[in-house]
Amino acid sequence: MASSSARYSVGGVLMPRPFKIRRLGHFGFNADKMTEGLDFYGRLLGFRHSDILDFGKMPWAPKSGDLGDTRGYFMRYGTDHHAFVLFNKRVLDHRPDRKFAPEVTVNQITWQCGSLKEIMDAHTYFQERGVPIQRVGRDMPGSNWHVYVYDPDGHTIELYYGIEQIGWNQLSKPTEMYYRGFREKPSLPQVSEIAEVAEAFEKGMDVFGGNRTREATAETYEVEGVLLPRPFKITKIGPVGLFVADVARAEAFYVEHLGFVKSEETVYRGARCVFLRAGTEHHSVGLFPRELRRTLGLSEHTTCMSFGAEVGSYTQLREAVTYLKSNGVTFVDSIPPELYPGIDYSAFALDPDGHCVQLYYYMEQVGWDGKVRPASERRAVPAVWPEALEPLSDTYVDQVYQGPLG
Repeated sequence: MASSSARYSVGGVLMPRPFKIRRLGHFGFNADKMTEGLDFYGRLLGFRHSDILDFGKMPWAPKSGDLGDTRGYFMRYGTDHHAFVLFNKRVLDHRPDRKFAPEVTVNQITWQCGSLKEIMDAHTYFQERGVPIQRVGRDMPGSNWHVYVYDPDGHTIELYYGIEQIGWNQLSKPTEMYYRGFREKPSLPQVSEIAEVAEAFEKGMDVFGGNRTREATAETYEVEGVLLPRPFKITKIGPVGLFVADVARAEAFYVEHLGFVKSEETVYRGARCVFLRAGTEHHSVGLFPRELRRTLGLSEHTTCMSFGAEVGSYTQLREAVTYLKSNGVTFVDSIPPELYPGIDYSAFALDPDGHCVQLYYYMEQVGWDGKVRPASERRAVPAVWPEALEPLSDTYVDQVYQGPLG
């Protein structure tokens, strides 16, 4: 094993690992109720299909039984090819290169790094430290270069660089260009994305032949001056909450191997819970002991405590809750504020499989001194939400918009 005191140049800055996680890039579930799940994440939450891949056609997929929709859906809220994926659990459980523990319904937790070199160096780093590696290469669809590893509880962790961007015409990359996928570690340097497109033109490929999903829901809601199909817009994903067998063991993995920083911890009903961050947001990951699932009344079929979806404003959050409830979505109120520090107004909705989705509009930001806001200075949330709020010093500072709302 390499020395823990080693330092690596990451873009000319000496760091304790040869990579730096910048943000949560995408996330996903392996679901049983595919039809209902697609309606929930698509029509109700507003994720759009970028591409659809039929896993039922893979040689390893089961060919008998009531499998339902065997396709995998790559979905986005912005310009990244996908921020969320929804795959069929009954099919994906048979995938030979992805070993899902029975309770792991999380398909992947994917973290963006800053360069292709960081990803390849991360692969070597994980090898040297004995971290279980799933695979390395480049995925299609999506075009992201990656290395996949497992955390101690069997969650698939992906580090990636360079995901495909969906532009103004809403077209994804055509399948003809998938020849640039890699199932092994690539040599460096690789040609740029622009050079790949130029080569596709030279080969006579129809570069405008990719998938384009049209919004089926009419734009009847005014959102901050723009007509949209629903009264809110998801602008960011995360944090991710995980139920783990051993909080200390999971914390060590995320801190020592991936470079997360502990923002704070709390003890809830005798259970130690830890909140870790990758950037300036209060937490990117929350770690909770598995015994809390029953205490909180959450589904015991999954190790996911919650998946966060940030909307564009406080008004949008209020409207989102009203809209989803009017469409029959179930909300839970059993998760106390102690288990989502750094977030004030928040609501927890259940998807058709029972996964918990945390809706919010604000997360506390951590500054240069690395200190979180003292609990005594955080906003208290009343039972009845007011129509408008006074700003905090970091209200809206984490919102990253890439183009128009719709």
